[in-house]
Amino acid sequence: MDVQHTNLEGVKVLTPRRFGDERGFFSESWSQRVMAAEELDYDWVQDNHSLSARKGTVRGLHFQAPPHAQDKLVRCGRGALYDVVVDIRKGSPTYGQSFGTVLSFANGKQLLVPKGFLHGFSTLEPDTEIIYKCSDYYAPECDGAVRFDSPDLGIDWQLDGAEALLSEKDAAAPLFADFDSPFTYEGAAP
Repeated sequence: MDVQHTNLEGVKVLTPRRFGDERGFFSESWSQRVMAAEELDYDWVQDNHSLSARKGTVRGLHFQAPPHAQDKLVRCGRGALYDVVVDIRKGSPTYGQSFGTVLSFANGKQLLVPKGFLHGFSTLEPDTEIIYKCSDYYAPECDGAVRFDSPDLGIDWQLDGAEALLSEKDAAAPLFADFDSPFTYEGAAP
């Protein structure tokens, strides 16, 4: 497993090795033993799988607040997506900064999204599937969102000028400038 550190503390790109031959390939997408050696110890309790039929679908930016905050391990089962995280830990030196990367079936990359980060993606191909593990169960009372195109964030969603296809919830989400984060950076001064 190749582990790439990003500009955001705790956010990592994990690329499992693929063992292939003329039949296809085999890959371990998660191994607790291997990840423990990288000091990545998670207790995944829920797997989610979604399909976005149209290219240019944007889902996010989402979070789940404490006491049911979630770590996520995100990968692409089919197609390709541009996956984005934003640091929303008050007091963090990277508060409001983002990281994005292409996850695709072809590249096999996964994105580790810790608690305290917004998460969202745009689909780069039709019929894109996203599969992700969560460290806590879905709790609707803790569910939250921030508008994906908030000017303060300045994220390029790689839509190539196309209009994003959004859910009603995501279209009505508050701008980042109006957002009061429920997360605090552990290294922040009291």
